[in-house]
Order: sequence, then structure tokens, then C-alpha cells
Amino acid sequence: MPTVVLSSGSAGQQFAGGQTEFEVEATTFRRLVLELERRFPGLGKQIEESMAIAIDGEIFQDAYAAELKPGSEIYLIPKIGGG
Repeated sequence: MPTVVLSSGSAGQQFAGGQTEFEVEATTFRRLVLELERRFPGLGKQIEESMAIAIDGEIFQDAYAAELKPGSEIYLIPKIGGG
């Protein structure tokens, strides 16, 4: 199963009860977000609105169609605002 890691201190941790790492059964990033929303209401929206995504070391601007492998590592990182 893919492993999801929430960066420490991210707002997403409040939805996940302080957890920073967990496994999710999903084959695409979209399914992963839906499963996280089911487990931790509000986390899916948080990911969509304010998190950057890195899958297996590659940063994605639009990860929804990205396929996940059983051993994939997904890092959810707060987006950095710029001007």
C-alpha cells in the first residue's frame, strides 16, 4: 500500500488526529484523497486547497491522475505562498 506522510506542523495533522504517517489503499492520487477524506473528514479539502504533493520524490502541480504503486511514498507539504 502507498504510504502518506504529512509534513510535521502542517495544518493537515489537525484532521488526522496528530498522525503524520499512514498507509492508504489507493491506485491513483484522486482515490487516495477520497479515502483520506473518508477516514479524516476535512483532510481531503485541506489537501486540495493548501498542500503541495510529492509522489516518489517528484513534485506534482496536478496529481489527481497520478498512478500510485504499492510502495509509493506520498508527501503532503504546505504550499508556500508567493507574490
